[in-house]
Amino acid sequence: MKHFLSLEPFDQPTLVELLDLADQMKKDRGSHSSQPLSGQTWAMIFSKSSTRTRVSFEVGIRELGGKVLFLAANEMQLGRGEPIKDTARVLGRMVHGAVIRTYDHQDVMDFAHFGNIPTINALTDHAHPCQIMADLMTIRSKLGDLSNKVITFVGDGACNVATSWIYAAMKFGFELRIASPKAFSPDASLIAQAGDKIKVIHRMDEAVAGSHVLYTDVWVSMGKEEESASRLKEFEPYQINTAIMNQALPGALLMHCLPAYRGKEVTEEILEGHADTIFEQAENRLHAQKAILSWLAVEGR
Repeated sequence: MKHFLSLEPFDQPTLVELLDLADQMKKDRGSHSSQPLSGQTWAMIFSKSSTRTRVSFEVGIRELGGKVLFLAANEMQLGRGEPIKDTARVLGRMVHGAVIRTYDHQDVMDFAHFGNIPTINALTDHAHPCQIMADLMTIRSKLGDLSNKVITFVGDGACNVATSWIYAAMKFGFELRIASPKAFSPDASLIAQAGDKIKVIHRMDEAVAGSHVLYTDVWVSMGKEEESASRLKEFEPYQINTAIMNQALPGALLMHCLPAYRGKEVTEEILEGHADTIFEQAENRLHAQKAILSWLAVEGR
């Protein structure tokens, strides 16, 4: 049974195949030659609030011929303490696939194991692989080959997006720099595993110089609200503004997985100046996820 829970287990050819399929999905939108989810119903189980993830998956499932059942976790027996493995064994007998957005990554892995249906990680505290696929799609369309690029992630280097970027760099071989406060550095064992293509740099000027892409994310992720005051203080020197953007290569992209908090991780001026890239990045969630859905549907038959 195939799943899409993290970029970690995939090899580069498979990820390139998915990105190529995403490009084709974008080109063919509205005139797909096949409906790989025809006759299928997919469950979407969300414990976290969502805009882009929910809309892109619901639209994508429908455009591929499937039906979608949205389930808020707090409205299910999960919210009353039912083990995820029991929910999985029930839904695995009723639906054809599941898209899960939750906190604990182990819950997604357990669901995939016990449900025995294709399962997609739509975000956990550990990884956000669908977001990174849309990001890679966007960079390829604007800058071409990924292997010779320098991508700098600015912010919480231990967050799910940064972790997924590390896995992407390991697969594609581009240089990834993580610019973060020392207290928010990525897991040391993961960096050791990743090799010399990944660099953790605490000085913004050093991290940004020569970058093709600057990437940022919110400083206070869902579930970390009680840390807001301390996080805002720690991350204040890591704002992307005009001075920082000017230190990157000419024509460098600014990317943000959204939602954006103007005046915190990025200034209003810089965000609006790069809005075309950022909102194409958001749109590409639809196309990248349709590619993943299609690949899982075909592989599962």
